[in-house]
Formats: sequence, structure tokens, C-alpha cells
Amino acid sequence: QVHLVESGGGLVQPGGSLRLSCKASGSIFSINAMGWYRQAPGKQRELVADISGSVPNYATSVKGRFTISRDNAKNTVDLQMNSLKPEDTAVYYCNLDSGWRHYWGQGTQVTVSS
Repeated sequence: QVHLVESGGGLVQPGGSLRLSCKASGSIFSINAMGWYRQAPGKQRELVADISGSVPNYATSVKGRFTISRDNAKNTVDLQMNSLKPEDTAVYYCNLDSGWRHYWGQGTQVTVSS
């Protein structure tokens, strides 16, 4: 099995920054992509950003503000979040796409508020 652990969430004021990190461990035989999803109260989980190989893609709502990065050797993926807005408030989940199935972390809370 694959285990994902997120870190870096917290409370930040609008306009501030946070950096989320995710470490994958376990029986990792293949990684097609790693990424970040988020889920706000009462809403469906949505893709924030992912990276396949060296190619990143972003949700329109975060493009230009967030940056995803990946270290294949360390099996980590980070999300640098700048210019945060209240609507970014959500639980953020790390995801690993093995090609056969997806694995999920437990989530880390990000709250953007004055």
C-alpha cells in the first residue's frame, strides 16, 4: 500500500502565503502524477493542481498564484500558495495517481481569514 502525509496547512490572512508538502511512502511501483485537491464545506472535492512528469496544470481559480513542484526521487510534491484569498479556505488533500488507482492523504486544513 501507499501512504501519503501532508503538512503545512494553517491559518493565514488574505494576501498571505503557505507552502504545503506531501510525502509518499510504501509500495510505490509507478507514479503517473501527483497533485493537490481541495474540498470546502458543502462542496465537491476539486483539483487544485497536479503534475505529470514535468508538466503542471492548475485550476483556473489558482493559476498565477499557486505553484506545484515535484521531486521524483523523494516521492514528494509541494504546493506554494501565494496571494491567498478567503475562497481558498478548504481541506487540501495530496493525491498520487499510480496508473492503476489513486491514493489520498488525510488532508490538511487551510484557512484564509482576517
